[in-house]
Amino acid sequence: MASRATRALRRFEPPPRAVDWSIFALVVFETLSGVLSLGAGHPANGLLFVAHGVAGLSLVVLVGFKLYRVRRRVLDSRLRDRHTSLSVLLAVVALAALGTGVAWVLGVEVRIGFWTLLNVHIGFGLLVLPILLVHLRARFRPPRRVDFAERRRALQYGAILVFGAATYRATETVGALRGVGRRFTGSRPLPPGEGNDAFPVTSWVADDPDPIDPDSWSLSVAGLVDRPLELGRTDLAPDETRSVLLDCTSGWYTEQNWTGVRLGDALDTAGVHSSARWVTVRSVTGFRWSFPIAEAREMLLATRVGGEPLSHGHGAPLRLVAPNRRGFQWVKWVDAVEVRRRRDPAQWLAVLVSGFS
Repeated sequence: MASRATRALRRFEPPPRAVDWSIFALVVFETLSGVLSLGAGHPANGLLFVAHGVAGLSLVVLVGFKLYRVRRRVLDSRLRDRHTSLSVLLAVVALAALGTGVAWVLGVEVRIGFWTLLNVHIGFGLLVLPILLVHLRARFRPPRRVDFAERRRALQYGAILVFGAATYRATETVGALRGVGRRFTGSRPLPPGEGNDAFPVTSWVADDPDPIDPDSWSLSVAGLVDRPLELGRTDLAPDETRSVLLDCTSGWYTEQNWTGVRLGDALDTAGVHSSARWVTVRSVTGFRWSFPIAEAREMLLATRVGGEPLSHGHGAPLRLVAPNRRGFQWVKWVDAVEVRRRRDPAQWLAVLVSGFS
């Protein structure tokens, strides 16, 4: 019976080199789509998350083929070489990335320190590609057209993608039946609540400044403007309250009432040049992010949440509220707004190193 099942599975298995290079292609896709998903908060980006999930579950099949093929080289000590340990490490990290992703969708609750299972999934996922590149260098075999050319190959890959799509749908259904109320981003809702205590204090990488003295703090509005501004706390009279959903890349979301001033009003007061296209919002830590000017105008510079003054951990004295953006783009401890002709090219570097100085 087992041999029949093995022979049946063999019909769906592409040639070894095709499997290896398909794994490489899917790992690259998963890495890129995973990184892009960190900044994809608008519902229009939902297809990106679906593609990421389907590709990941299709990757499970290819990794299974690969592990079955090389099992003897790992289990038999006589067949091992100096690259075997790297191969084992790659397999462990890849399976951990795939397993934690599936577990998160199914509603498994595990925390490692302040990391959720989704954070662990992201961490393992980011490790897979560099390890795979080193592994590929050690066992490089160039792809051949013959490994992908046959009509049978298209049917095999079609079957693998159908499996990935069907399994993706099944895991989503099981998660929903278990009461896991996930958004399209994968984030889960926090218990109902209002104000600073209703959601966790999180920081991107190392952002953790000392509490800011509101009397000495000021907000500058500069760049492509007619009248550069330097605004103190008393110059920012909160006059607008909005209910906006905050979706954190740590895997949770909450909808809160945020009170502050419209960023567009500050830009109008400064007088924006006609050549301006982007607005960069900066934190006291050096963290910053750029937004198209039309979108930035509709954002809020918040001083209160849930009727309470913002706590330091949540960005006091001023925090950006950016609808349909992921949480790390809601810049905290804002001290500067710069109007620009182009997007800030160093913003990704800034978000990785901010807080270390």
